[in-house]
Amino acid sequence: MVDFLPVLLGTDLNVYGMARAFYEEYDIKSLAIGELQLMPTKNSAIVNTRIIENFSQADVFLAGLKKIAAEFKSKFSKLLLIACGDTYVKLVINNKKSLQQDFVVPYIDAEIFERLAEKEAFYSTCKEYGLDFPKTFIISKQNKDSIDLPFLFPVALKPSNSMKWLNCSFSGKKKAFIVKDRKEFDAIINKVYNSSYTNNMIVQEFIPGDDTNMRVLNCYVGKDNKVKLMCLGQPLLEDKAPGTVGNYLAIVNSYNEEICLKIKDFLEKLNYTGFANFDMKYDARDGKFKLFEINLRQGRSSYFVTGSGYNLAKYVVEDWILDHDLDFCIADYEHLWLGFPKHLLFKCLSEEHIEYVKSLIKQKKVCTTLFYKKDRNIKKFLNDIRFFATYYRTFKKYFRTNGRKYK
Repeated sequence: MVDFLPVLLGTDLNVYGMARAFYEEYDIKSLAIGELQLMPTKNSAIVNTRIIENFSQADVFLAGLKKIAAEFKSKFSKLLLIACGDTYVKLVINNKKSLQQDFVVPYIDAEIFERLAEKEAFYSTCKEYGLDFPKTFIISKQNKDSIDLPFLFPVALKPSNSMKWLNCSFSGKKKAFIVKDRKEFDAIINKVYNSSYTNNMIVQEFIPGDDTNMRVLNCYVGKDNKVKLMCLGQPLLEDKAPGTVGNYLAIVNSYNEEICLKIKDFLEKLNYTGFANFDMKYDARDGKFKLFEINLRQGRSSYFVTGSGYNLAKYVVEDWILDHDLDFCIADYEHLWLGFPKHLLFKCLSEEHIEYVKSLIKQKKVCTTLFYKKDRNIKKFLNDIRFFATYYRTFKKYFRTNGRKYK
């Protein structure tokens, strides 16, 4: 038996997916730490949760982890630290040297973080390394009243700093916007900069095409700064609710060696380490995949990687805990991951995609992050049902089928 404790930061769906990966591979229960008890990890038999008030504040965060280390270091040979949210990733990287005294910390240094974390910096880095991204225009609070956009509407509008965005509030706030005209654009910009958000905003040319033109790429890069795993997914549907817009609800595995090798070269030249998650969209006008962002962690829906046979926990444990050599792999197994009820998905897909999804389900090539048969008790089952049930409400309010609002 491998003697280590996975310490996961957060209590959300991403955390549960990682806890499930550790349990499936090593039959080991993870410890999750967060400031709120979220539904996906509640009443679970495969993850213990600790709630620490104000855990996302730097001083509380470091003190809390020091206490965890003091409690568990004598019980396990190694404590493996995995951050599952952007705020926790930043805190881990900013405190990496201190945390390495007690934990295994498979993360980049602060210098690389500064080149990737904010979208504006990420696009500059992409330009330097020859990676494609949409035509982009930067708005600051200082120039918000003299904006002359270099491309036509509709446009995509989103915050450069996602972490600061989480803490601001205004009516009509969304994770990101598709803006149809100048009047709507000006109204949103005014609301943004009348809120507490002061960082830059990103405006981008809208790339035509539906959700199936999106791609999500999850990567693991070893401690030797060499890419070990790349798993490309094709989203079939994204969330439409304002606070979670863009989150993937259904993904099938995809394969594209060209884009994988291009991003592999990018990560290795940066001397990257750990998990990375890229969002991109295929632009049929020029045949290119254009990057939207990088998450310096595994993606929220990354259990689709583990569920299709490439266990994410195994890669980090083989590398950092067992010190084994790992070969490079591009995942190529067909599989469907579902983050909401499948019959709702059928209402939004084309006939071609419906037939493909049905064939995968018939072959039992399908998984969900939740509803794990080895974590089945009545309280957990009801939590999972409630989690999925929320989509029935949001579906009626925000989703459309064949151009019409779903009823």
